[in-house]
Amino acid sequence: MRRARKLGIWAGVLGSLGVVLVVVALASLWTGYHGTTVASDSMSPTYTQGQQLVYERMDGTGVRRGDVVLYSAPERYQGAVVMQRVIRVGGDHIVCCTGEDQGERLLVNGKPLDEPYLAGGTAEGTNQKYDVRVPEGRLFVLGDHRSNSRDSRAFPDDHGGTVPVSAVQGRVTDDYTGAALLGVAALVGGLIALTGLGLGIAAVAVRKRVVVPPPPPWAVQV
Repeated sequence: MRRARKLGIWAGVLGSLGVVLVVVALASLWTGYHGTTVASDSMSPTYTQGQQLVYERMDGTGVRRGDVVLYSAPERYQGAVVMQRVIRVGGDHIVCCTGEDQGERLLVNGKPLDEPYLAGGTAEGTNQKYDVRVPEGRLFVLGDHRSNSRDSRAFPDDHGGTVPVSAVQGRVTDDYTGAALLGVAALVGGLIALTGLGLGIAAVAVRKRVVVPPPPPWAVQV
């Protein structure tokens, strides 16, 4: 009976621990990461139409310069979620442009911005000039395919085309370490839960094998 009791205790501990680990890992994976499909070529050649991506769910407060984000601006895109690159954040000054053709560059805070991700190396592509100082709490966003992107340049009368950080829904990531770790945690939790289940079955089997012998004749009271 002592062995069965120990097995039962371990079964309860491991089973509960495994289930909790699985639930927490899967919940974190669902709330922290999500998948999406690129809807257009506005971010090519970095991301092409139809490509499957993973993005990290987050608000705009953690966005950095150069991040590719998904955001919602219903007044501009009829409710569609848009994917574009954050060129600069609140307080930055952007001027387009200096140089010509593939030597064309945006000026950010007075310095040429190196953008190796551009389609054809073209920083503008529509012969459009702009001079924007990004308000605090907002982002200036552009597509990587500048001649095929409807981005901040298309809305100059709305805060210089910038979008509020609160519109950001997530950041595209090529680093799947966090998601992979959560997946491993869920797998380990499942194995722990199965181990607990096995111990529980063993405890039941041990209890069933225990046979209580009858009392000896001399112990019987008449």
